[in-house]
Amino acid sequence: MTFLFGAFLVFVGWPMFGLAIEAFGPRRCMFESNFPVDKQSCSYAVLWNAFKKIAAQATDEDRRWLFHDTAATAYRLRLLDQ
Repeated sequence: MTFLFGAFLVFVGWPMFGLAIEAFGPRRCMFESNFPVDKQSCSYAVLWNAFKKIAAQATDEDRRWLFHDTAATAYRLRLLDQ
């Protein structure tokens, strides 16, 4: 069931995430979660695996922005290469 829900998240989420990433670019988008509150709907691993599948076609640099650098910039944290 976990695999099916993860596949469902990718199927339902891709159009929305893809449109936002295309419109704003990876430097203005980031993946996030609302755990532990979201635990009622799916596990942390299922959610983040869905995010990884959604971002699978992105370049390494774009994935870095989506999964780290945009949040680090928004929250004024140190970037990985600093």
